[in-house]
Amino acid sequence: MTDLATILVNRHMIDAATLAPFAQKYSGRELRRALLDNRLVSEDDLAKALAELAGREYLDLNATQPDPVAMALVPVALCRKYRLIPIRVVDGVSPRTASDDANNRSKTLLVGMRDPFDIQAIDEISSHTDMLVEPVVVTRSAMQHAFEVYLRSDDELNKISAAMLQDAAVTADPSDSLESQAANAPVVRFVNLLISQAIDDRASDIHVEPGQLDLTVRFRIDGVLHEMQRADRGIQDGIISRLKIMANIDIADRRRPQDGRISFHHRDRTVDLRVATIPTVWGEKVVMRILDQNSAAVSMESLAMAPDNKERFQKAITRPHGMVLLTGPTGSGKSTSLHAALAAISNSRINVITIEDPVEYRIPGTNQIQVNHRAGLTFASSLRASLRCDPDVILVGEIRDSETAVTSIEAALTGHLVFSTLHTNDAPSAVTRLIEIGAEPYLVGSALTLAVAQRLARQLCRNCRQPLTPDEAALRAIGFPLDGAEPPQLYRAVGCATCAGTGYRGRLALHEVMELTESVTQLAVRNAPTSEIRAVALADGMVPLRQDGFAKARRGLTTIEEVLRVTV
Repeated sequence: MTDLATILVNRHMIDAATLAPFAQKYSGRELRRALLDNRLVSEDDLAKALAELAGREYLDLNATQPDPVAMALVPVALCRKYRLIPIRVVDGVSPRTASDDANNRSKTLLVGMRDPFDIQAIDEISSHTDMLVEPVVVTRSAMQHAFEVYLRSDDELNKISAAMLQDAAVTADPSDSLESQAANAPVVRFVNLLISQAIDDRASDIHVEPGQLDLTVRFRIDGVLHEMQRADRGIQDGIISRLKIMANIDIADRRRPQDGRISFHHRDRTVDLRVATIPTVWGEKVVMRILDQNSAAVSMESLAMAPDNKERFQKAITRPHGMVLLTGPTGSGKSTSLHAALAAISNSRINVITIEDPVEYRIPGTNQIQVNHRAGLTFASSLRASLRCDPDVILVGEIRDSETAVTSIEAALTGHLVFSTLHTNDAPSAVTRLIEIGAEPYLVGSALTLAVAQRLARQLCRNCRQPLTPDEAALRAIGFPLDGAEPPQLYRAVGCATCAGTGYRGRLALHEVMELTESVTQLAVRNAPTSEIRAVALADGMVPLRQDGFAKARRGLTTIEEVLRVTV
């Protein structure tokens, strides 16, 4: 075993028998990565063991705020290159250059690092700052969080933008092709930095929007758009052309909407981006959906369903046949919830086929079909073909037409478990929507097992949320349930460095789960109106979206304002 392995075993951080196969196969960084990827040790334990091995200190970076003076000593590019962050100058003395003070190297810069054995990084930082460098060991997740909070790229983007504009003014030539503009080095750096910043900020979408006077970049973070960058219109063509080239889109065609895909290497992983362009009066707008595989691993527990809702959902997805529908607007997490359901039931004994447009996340052990309308591979034709391939579970990305709806229902009635999504405002509307599309009411009542409406609300930041004394009269006015004599414990959003001043970090789902009970099924068969189905479903125990949100506000997960924002 390696020295690191010995420390881990001696400190009872891992069992020797469990560690042995990994220690024989891997060493150094590969061993550390394998242990973390397989969740054999915690990040904290591994960092502490590594610090002991290197004879360095372990630092809880989440509880430490780096000194701005120290951070100003090292360029952001070097920090990102070597995955390190300056913490502080020992004794708090700001260093002077070597020419001013020959004893400057007596000053020590404390630097947080994931790998204290990276001599190249230590030497380069020491050479750049003309100081001694003392590494302290930090965890991978703490380093990532510190980058999101303290090492943003906004200033660097502004500098590159200014350089691009200056170059454009000096070298402007009407004969320059779009390709040559897109290949310009500052353009490439700007686009790469922009995408990297969006990934670090946990953005789900990047909007590049041309205007009359400037180019605006906005990130959608936790479901809300934030303006991140505003640059001169002179760099617009180069930026948009570069994005279109990366997405393999025809850059000469500016009059039609186009779609493409980008595979972007970020840190030590590849992130896919789905790209869409639309022509506007001021030029082409580009929207990129970030499909980060690391953030796609969602479990049933992470859906945060109420106990009763979770029980109904698990009962439906473990049946051998039937149809489970997720409803809600675009971007409400429907596909994510269905993938969580697939992950919960998928195993080597069943054949799972998914039909998606596009295939956003690759799921091991499943057969995923990418819809291609130009080739005649639609949802309906893919579904018909899939039924001839002995499936047990079929996921249809979206029911859009009569043929897909009828075929999905027939599949559910002939011994298959079918998952799909619909665009409806609530769970009871799923029944009437299927009938409106063209399915027979008696087939809908027989096939449909469960309908779930979903919305995403921003989750309160745990670091800065503050207790709130609510106004009981205001709560009654919005229908908040007041059970006891004591007012409920609620929280309000404040804002801190962890959540970038928003008061929220991450999102959670609100659910409305309607089980097709006998009474609801009878209403579906006779094509009853949605209002009647809803009334019976409520009587049978369905909890409305807003009430589920209020329950999560009681638990301190979100705020009343967020619940009211996303529900009706």
